[in-house]
Amino acid sequence: MSLDSLSRGTNAPGRAKINFRTLRTDRWWIQPAVTVFFLLSFVVYATWRAFEGAYYYVTPLLSPFYSPCLATSCLPGASDFGQPFGSWWVLSPALIILIFPLGFRMTCYYYRKTYYRAFWLSPPACAVAEPHKSYSGETRAPLILQNSHRYFFYAAIVINMVLTFDAVIAFRDNTGEWGHMSVGTLILINNAFWLWLYTLSCHSCRHILGGKLKHFSKNPVRYKAWNIVSKLNQHHPKYAWISLFGVWGADVYIRLVATDTITNFYFF
Repeated sequence: MSLDSLSRGTNAPGRAKINFRTLRTDRWWIQPAVTVFFLLSFVVYATWRAFEGAYYYVTPLLSPFYSPCLATSCLPGASDFGQPFGSWWVLSPALIILIFPLGFRMTCYYYRKTYYRAFWLSPPACAVAEPHKSYSGETRAPLILQNSHRYFFYAAIVINMVLTFDAVIAFRDNTGEWGHMSVGTLILINNAFWLWLYTLSCHSCRHILGGKLKHFSKNPVRYKAWNIVSKLNQHHPKYAWISLFGVWGADVYIRLVATDTITNFYFF
């Protein structure tokens, strides 16, 4: 059976001859509508913040949208890993980094299902026919680019290591002295924690650890790691949303502190 014959919306072969798009009587449209609202809100906010190019660093807190900051246009003190992009990079330094976490999320298996349903209505919900006349899956451009997910996973691991470093150095105060903890410290720790859970529960991570193994008994370490990740994988959608709001909230908090709207309270 060809892919084109698998789905033809309300005209699909074998579909019951009814005059309605679906016989579902519940509010099935709420979930995709909520998804559109939050994902679109995040995209709009992240785009605005990326091009704003300001209020992303206040000692010792660096927004995850701008970390690591690698150009000479970075705010003073924000470049803990140097400035290899130099002065030739004239756009916002956030644009150097955001492509990687954004690419990881956009190609994520869970997010694919989420935005396919919410934005492309493919399908919008279970037992609701999609309006498209043909279906080619992820075998053609641009969706064939979804196969790059594994490579974005590797990049996400590096970004998570950097954000973990940011959380560690947040145990300094605004003079650079170590041994202090603030609300910002906890926010960056929380951000790194949920990002690690989201990344390690990824389907690609599970396949990297346990894929192509013919005998688990001959690879006990990989088998145990695969089992741990498989348990995390069950909660991948939850981690995806929590980590999304964690990154969002961390950037909002740091911007509020940087603009002197609020004060970063220190516990000690």
